[in-house]
Amino acid sequence: MSGAGPTSPHVPVLMQECVAALAPAPGDVIVDATFGAGGYSRMLLDAGATVHAFDRDPDAISAGSKWPETREDPPRLVLHERRFSEMAEALAEVGVEQVDGVAMDIGVSSMQLDQAERGFAFSQDGPLDMRMSQDGMSAADFLNTASDEAIANVLYLYGEERQSRRVARAIVAARPLATTGELARVVRSALGYHPGAPKDPATRSFQAIRIHVNAELDELTGGLSAAEKVLREGGRLAVVSFHSLEDRIVKRYLRDASATGGGSRHMPEAEPKPAIFTEVSKAIRPSAREVNDNPRARSATLRHAVRTAAPAREAA
Repeated sequence: MSGAGPTSPHVPVLMQECVAALAPAPGDVIVDATFGAGGYSRMLLDAGATVHAFDRDPDAISAGSKWPETREDPPRLVLHERRFSEMAEALAEVGVEQVDGVAMDIGVSSMQLDQAERGFAFSQDGPLDMRMSQDGMSAADFLNTASDEAIANVLYLYGEERQSRRVARAIVAARPLATTGELARVVRSALGYHPGAPKDPATRSFQAIRIHVNAELDELTGGLSAAEKVLREGGRLAVVSFHSLEDRIVKRYLRDASATGGGSRHMPEAEPKPAIFTEVSKAIRPSAREVNDNPRARSATLRHAVRTAAPAREAA
């Protein structure tokens, strides 16, 4: 079915490297945990795999429902409008116990960033929304009701904004905020903005607020645990992250999940624990050519590993 169906205008970062890590073969069942515009799913389907694609964004699911693979008998593209942390439960509901691979492309999609009405970016003015699922607390809800201390904590923890308290005070003083343009102007004014600077000072705050509104780091932790449960022995996990907070979680998870041994000098009698993953890769970065073609790739990191036969942990 090569080339069948819609093609994505957004090419996922490190796509070739990610698909190579998954090594899809005809008949494989693979989870695309972050469907988005469908770039990974397209390549996996073209390789002959059946794909279970997850996305909490109803727009992404609606677009994917038009793909011809959803109408095959049986369908080779099965869409789940769910958080990817729920993949184990969702797969069980459709009779799938184990899969051959899980791909995760963490963070906001290019499709979401490019739609001003979704409120993810300050490059275009739009409503201060940022909700991936289009329901629940919006960015405006949070910023217009939270204390300056709560806002400062979010900016510091999720955006690594060193002047978080100053920015938070400025946000509270400017309330109510309704648009991305208003928020960007407040942050720039608080931090000092020089047009032409290599990085807009609002970038860190927008990242932090988006992560908080969507509980993205908790979702990543839950998604890794879910992948551990659904991958068969020899199944492959590939995760692309876009900033240090995400990559730190993935790196720590794979380090812990690939460790063996069990005792210590304090508890030498403890049973050795088997490794959950093996063949853990080092960090893989995009090439200079890819970064030149797609500047959004510059901060991306891919890590991948292979599942062992060890039983999944209760709280991975």
